[in-house]
Amino acid sequence: MAKLKDTFGLSRVIEPKASVPVTAWKIDNHREIKPEECRVSLKLIHLERDCFQQFCRDSGFDEAKIIAKILDVINRRGKLHNPFTNTAGQFSGVIEEMGSKYAKQSPYKVGDEVVSLTTMTAIPLHIDKIHKIDYNFDELTVTGYGILFMDSQLTTIPPGLQLDYTMVAFDEAANLKAIYDACRGGKRFLIIGKDLITSIAYVSSIKKALEDNCYITVILDEDEIGTLSPKLVKEELSHWVNSSYILNVTQPINAAETVLNKEEDLYDLTINCEDLLGSEVLSVILTRRKGKLYFTSLMNSYTQSNLFSESMNKELETYLLGQFVEGVEWFTIELLLSISKDLDRLSKLYQSQALAFGQAKKKAISLNMEKTGKADDFIFGSPTTEVLVNDVLNIADYDCNVILQGETGVGKEKILELIYKNSVRKTKPCVKINCATIQENLAESEFFGYEAGSFTGAQAGGKKGYFELANGGILFLDEVGALSLNLQSKLLRVLQENQFYKVGGTVPIDINVRVICANNIPLRQLVEQGKFREDLYYRLNICTITIPPLRDRRDDIAVLATTFLENYCKRYGMDKEFDPTALVRLVDYDWPGNVRELENLIHRTVISVKGHIISGGDIESVLNESIYEDLVINLKRSMRGSTSLDFNKIIEQQEIQLIEYALKKFGSTRKAAEFLNMTQPQLMRKKQKYNI
Repeated sequence: MAKLKDTFGLSRVIEPKASVPVTAWKIDNHREIKPEECRVSLKLIHLERDCFQQFCRDSGFDEAKIIAKILDVINRRGKLHNPFTNTAGQFSGVIEEMGSKYAKQSPYKVGDEVVSLTTMTAIPLHIDKIHKIDYNFDELTVTGYGILFMDSQLTTIPPGLQLDYTMVAFDEAANLKAIYDACRGGKRFLIIGKDLITSIAYVSSIKKALEDNCYITVILDEDEIGTLSPKLVKEELSHWVNSSYILNVTQPINAAETVLNKEEDLYDLTINCEDLLGSEVLSVILTRRKGKLYFTSLMNSYTQSNLFSESMNKELETYLLGQFVEGVEWFTIELLLSISKDLDRLSKLYQSQALAFGQAKKKAISLNMEKTGKADDFIFGSPTTEVLVNDVLNIADYDCNVILQGETGVGKEKILELIYKNSVRKTKPCVKINCATIQENLAESEFFGYEAGSFTGAQAGGKKGYFELANGGILFLDEVGALSLNLQSKLLRVLQENQFYKVGGTVPIDINVRVICANNIPLRQLVEQGKFREDLYYRLNICTITIPPLRDRRDDIAVLATTFLENYCKRYGMDKEFDPTALVRLVDYDWPGNVRELENLIHRTVISVKGHIISGGDIESVLNESIYEDLVINLKRSMRGSTSLDFNKIIEQQEIQLIEYALKKFGSTRKAAEFLNMTQPQLMRKKQKYNI
C-alpha cells in the first residue's frame, strides 16, 4: 500500500491539523531543519500585485505601517500569506543548510543563490527585518530565512539577469509560456497590463512566436505605472508595440471608446493581466467575435467576463491561465536574456525616476486612496454597485434634493455618507432624522423648533429644530413616508420658500438646506395610494437613487463579508478567515435583511466559532440559529403587497426549512424526527417528497 510521503511540509502544519501548508492558517517556522528540508537565507521577496496592493491600501501607503503589517502576518501565521487576497509571492536567497535527504536529491549545494518558484503560502518563513520596499516591482529587501521541502521548486538566475525584473517575470512564467503556445494564428493582440515590465514580457513572448508579423497594443491603468511619468511609459512602449494607451481601466466604456476611436479593428487575442474591476468589461468589448480572451489570474473577473460577453451576444474563447507547468522557468529565463539590455535600462530608469517622481507619486497615490476610500466606504465588488457608486459620486457634485430608495438594510445611510463627504456641504452639519419615530403631536416643534414660552413645558430658552440645526448642510429624512399629510404640507412650504417660522415665532428664519430622503417603499407608490403629497414628491425627486438588494448584487457579498470579518477580528483581537466553502454558503444565501443581516451574521460567527478557520458548516449553523425568526420573516415577505396567498406553497416552504434545520442540527433522521415530534418514517417520506 502506498504511503503519503512528507515531501511538501505536512509535518509543519500547526492549525488546522487536517490541512496542508498552502491552506493552513498557521505553520511551524522554527529554524531547525529536518532531513528532507532546506533553509535559505532570504535576500529579496517578490509579492503578487494584489497581495502587495492590499497591504499598501490597508496601511494607507504608510511605509512603517506596511512593514508592520507584513511582519505581523508572518509572526501570526508562520508564513507570508495575505488572508484577504489568499496570495503571497516568491523569494530569493542563499542556501545556508540542507538536510541529509534533501541534499541527496538536490542539484544545488550550500552557498548557491537560488529563487524559490513555490508560492510563499506554502513555505515557512521568518523575517528579522524589512530593509526596503520597491513600489515599482512590488518587492521587499529583507533578512530572515525560509524553509524549503523536497518538492519545492527552485532555480538559479544566470549572471546576465537582474533579480528585480526576473522575479517579476517568474511570477508570470506559466502564463508567458502559455501565450507563446497560443498566439499562433492571430494577427492583432491586446495586452491589458498590470505594469510596464510584465507587459513587455508578454509582448516579447508573442514576438518570439510570430516575430514582427503581428500588431500589438498595450493598455495600462493610469494608477498602475509606478514612479515613471505617463510620457516616459509611452516612450518606452513605443519601442515595443504598435500602439499604447494609459487610461482609467475602472471606467471601461470611456476607455474602450478612446481605443476604438484610434484603432482600425478589434483584437484576435486579448491578455488581461489587470486585477482592477472594469478590466474584464474592457477585454470583452475590444476582442473580436470568436476571438480569444486570456485571464492571467482568478482575481480579474474571469466569470464576470463570460456573463458580460453573453449579454453582448459575443462568442469568445475564454481561458484562465496561471496554473503550474513544470520547466517554464527555463523558457522565461531564455525570454529575459533576449531582452536583458532593455530591461537593465528600464530598471535603472525606474531607480533614477523614483528620486524625481517618488514623492509626487506617493502623494498622488494618497490622494487617490482618499477618494477611493470615500467610495469604498460603501464597499462593493460587483459591476452593478460600481455603476451605482459612480452615479452617486456624480450626483454628489450637484446641490439638489435626492430620494434614496431600497429595502431595509441595503445601505441607504452609507450612500448618504458618500454624497455628504463628496458634496460642497461636507464641512457643514449632516442631521439624520428617522421620521417614523417622531410623535405626531411633537413633529412640528421637532422640525421647526419653538420660541420660549410658546407652550406648556417648553424650554425657557426655546429650541432649534432640525432645519435650523442642518442649516448650510444636509437634512436626511429616513422613512419620510411615515410623515403625516399635514406635516408634509409644511415641509413642502419650507422647501419652496427656504424659510420657516418657529412654533410661537413671528419672525421668519431663512435656511439653506439640501434635503435627502429615504424610504423602504417607493414614494411614487405612496403617492398613488394617496399617502404622500404629489407636489412634495416632485419637489424632493430631483434625483432618485435605487439601491439594489444584496441578492441582486451577489459579487458584493464576499467583499463585504471579508471586510466585516476583518473589522470584528480587529475589534476583538482575533485571527479568523473564511475557507472557500464559507464564502460559497454566504453567496448562496438570499439575505432578506441585506447588508445589515450579513454584518450581524459575521459578528455572531466571529464570536461563536472558536478556531481560526470559518467553514461553510459554521456559516450554516449560525444561519440556522435564528430559524424561527427567519420563518416569520419569510412569511411576512410572502404577504407583503399581496392580495392573496398560496397557502400550500407557504406551508411547503416552512416544512422544508424546518426539516433542513433539524437534520443539520442533529445529524440523524431519528434525532431530527424526535425534535420535530414526528415519526422517523414520516420524516423520511417528507425528505423524499422535497428531495432534501
